[in-house]
Amino acid sequence: MWDVVVVGAGPAGASAAYAAATAGRRVLLLEKAELPRYKTCGGGIIGPSRDALPPGFELPLLDRVHAVTFSLNGRMARTKRSRQMLFGLVNRPEFDAGLVEAAQRAGAQVRTGVAVSRVEQHGPAVPDRRTVAVISSGGETVLARAVVGADGSASRIGAHVGVKLDQVDLGLEAEIPVPPSVAEDWAGRVLVDWGPLPGSYGWVFPKGDSLTVGVISARGDGSATKRYMDDFVARLGLAGFEPSISSGHLTRCRSDDSPLSRGRVLVCGDAAGLLEPLTREGISYALRSGRLAGEWAVRISEAHDAVDARRQALNYAFAVKAGLGVEMGVGRRMMALFEKRPGLLHAVITTFPPAWNAFARITRGSTSLADLVRTHPLARRALDAIDRT
Repeated sequence: MWDVVVVGAGPAGASAAYAAATAGRRVLLLEKAELPRYKTCGGGIIGPSRDALPPGFELPLLDRVHAVTFSLNGRMARTKRSRQMLFGLVNRPEFDAGLVEAAQRAGAQVRTGVAVSRVEQHGPAVPDRRTVAVISSGGETVLARAVVGADGSASRIGAHVGVKLDQVDLGLEAEIPVPPSVAEDWAGRVLVDWGPLPGSYGWVFPKGDSLTVGVISARGDGSATKRYMDDFVARLGLAGFEPSISSGHLTRCRSDDSPLSRGRVLVCGDAAGLLEPLTREGISYALRSGRLAGEWAVRISEAHDAVDARRQALNYAFAVKAGLGVEMGVGRRMMALFEKRPGLLHAVITTFPPAWNAFARITRGSTSLADLVRTHPLARRALDAIDRT
């Protein structure tokens, strides 16, 4: 009998396992893949991500970003610079493995190669009302007092909880090895290209001797997204370089009324549909929601009846919605503008210094979109104007 079982060893799951293990509980972290493993992800580590890392965690940074080039479907490119680092760039295999090692050092046990098919809170596999049965595809059953689902955007645990989605996007990405002369051109600088499809954009993230290049747009027209990716790579002059990895991934944003728990089961990160709607940035949401899920899973594991477990689960949901949920709400409003008028967003961020300063402060972690709207009348009026456009 485990106090807490966490399903999925990405940033959300590793953070949940770390938080629960730090509290002195018996924690088991299950991962279907063998670690380290590749994930389709730009690998940008913004300020909120750094702030949510375990104490003493050393980021395996491949580059430090001080400049951003913005373009509008390849046109009107303008580069904005910052004396301070805006954010760092990592490869997900090394980053995720480091988080799992931190959870292990805190006392969590890890089992890889275990695919979870379902969880049960009632039935013959469950000995009492305080127990959740976690059942693998191989038929093994693991018992826990609380379960955290962090098994990604196609989450089995999310399906059990009943997660509802409001926005689903398709991201395509390539890891492209480049010669030193090309790598030098990109060192310390990223590209953000507002794309031709509603809500789409592309990016180039430098990582030493390779570039992470990708695009994202609403799910539904994969061929158009693929054309954008091909045109984007060609426009950058990178079509002649053979990618070491080409991949795709669906990102999913939760709806406002989507549940975050069911009984003694919580969901966090991608499994809960927690990510920034405009940029689709998910690492900071995974780290922060994972930590909260681990802390509240400990409380649920101690609950002696369904009423107390439900109370703790509701407290977890409140904590998520009060922070990440507010940020997602502002992001949705920004996304609505971006889908209709990408040129306006491009013009504001490249020609209006307060907008660039706000972008820089958000990426560094000294503020958030929600904080800006709450504390700055100009930002609040601008967002209200956006809602009326």
